[in-house]
Amino acid sequence: MRTATITRQTAETQISVTLNLDGTGVYDNQTGIGFFDHMLDQLSRHALIDMTIRTSGDLHIDDHHTVEDTGIAIGQALVQALGDKRGINRYADCHLAMDDAQVRCALDLSGRPYLICNLDLPFGKIGPSFDTELVREFFQALSTHGGITLHIDRLHGFNAHHITEAAFKSVARALRMAIEVDPRKADAIPSTKGSL
Repeated sequence: MRTATITRQTAETQISVTLNLDGTGVYDNQTGIGFFDHMLDQLSRHALIDMTIRTSGDLHIDDHHTVEDTGIAIGQALVQALGDKRGINRYADCHLAMDDAQVRCALDLSGRPYLICNLDLPFGKIGPSFDTELVREFFQALSTHGGITLHIDRLHGFNAHHITEAAFKSVARALRMAIEVDPRKADAIPSTKGSL
């Protein structure tokens, strides 16, 4: 079973993340930030990763620590659940349309974190409180702690909610393909180096 549970506690956040990479996209995510929970639900559902997240953070200050630290914990859980990455496809991409928005994601589960995030979201809020600048913060934390080379580009779009949701869904769909086992190379590390 490719599963993992990560707990992370700091003076700013307390987090528990449980993942099953071979799930069906069942989710139960509670961070105290409604829009962020909605995005995490999309990540789980469209990656077909069962995901349970409990985050308690210093929301009386702002949402930043909660969003960033949740991204860190998800990245760490992905690394743990993937193990030596034997048999996975490793690379994947997805173009995803949502109303006015079209977002492209390409990723490599290389162990070498690198983020390109060209979503060009307007500064401001989605819903009553979610700062749009936190979208990049989440993907930076996920990329860094998941060892993911992650490129996300907005091709079209003007609605910040649509662009953000398309980004999470495109990352999810690409992640789903990248973590799947290639039946032709199920026992091999997907690298000429022999390790990732």
